[in-house]
Amino acid sequence: MDLTHILLLVVAGFAAGGVNAIAGGGSLITFPTLIATGLPSVDANVTNSVSVFPGYVSSVAGSRADLTGQGDRVKRALVAAVIGSAAGCALLLLTPARAFEVVVPFLVLGAAATLAFQERLRGLVGHPRQMPPRRAAITLQLVVFVGAVYGGYFGAALGVMYVAALALILDEPLKRINALKNVLSATVGFVTLLVFAVFADVEWTAVLVLAPATVAGGYAGAKLARRLPARVLRYVIVTFGTAIGLVLFYRAFLG
Repeated sequence: MDLTHILLLVVAGFAAGGVNAIAGGGSLITFPTLIATGLPSVDANVTNSVSVFPGYVSSVAGSRADLTGQGDRVKRALVAAVIGSAAGCALLLLTPARAFEVVVPFLVLGAAATLAFQERLRGLVGHPRQMPPRRAAITLQLVVFVGAVYGGYFGAALGVMYVAALALILDEPLKRINALKNVLSATVGFVTLLVFAVFADVEWTAVLVLAPATVAGGYAGAKLARRLPARVLRYVIVTFGTAIGLVLFYRAFLG
């Protein structure tokens, strides 16, 4: 790895950390950057998953004020996040990637559309205040689990998916939902770190370059997200999620 590659990874890591904190999808920056340094795609994927984890942790630190009062909700969601992400890691290591690559663009675009048309969809599924507590709890577990499976497998735009789904089932301001998303993303990232460190070929030199950059970017992005008005934050997430979905669609079908 030469100096050009190192500088490229530092810039990509900082940008990805910030994007993950604000909207999710930073892996779409670091993943192709790792490929550009010469890593095979699978090795780049697992290296990327390990590298962005510290950025998720700093995002949690930056948004911790918006986690006040969500302790019980977080505790209930963590089990589903751990089990789901472990299952996603197993899928990556044990099955062909092509089938999931075909589905991923539609999941990302669907998540962006869900957030964009959140109020209209609430009219169809009901406002969170109208949802019975038991149904709300089960739905939250299901959303967290499915998102974690995806995050363990690939993870790009995991934040977009979580924010879109959680905004439909939780009666909370978007910045508090974003803070919860940061905790869930960090949990998924921790599980992938453990699994891939033991069972996959991680390029640790790249991790040592990327990880500190994602920490700085994640903390700065979380602070910025807290200052953005809800409408602006939603616009940023929808725009970035749509862009990610289109890029993944191109890679899956046209690239």
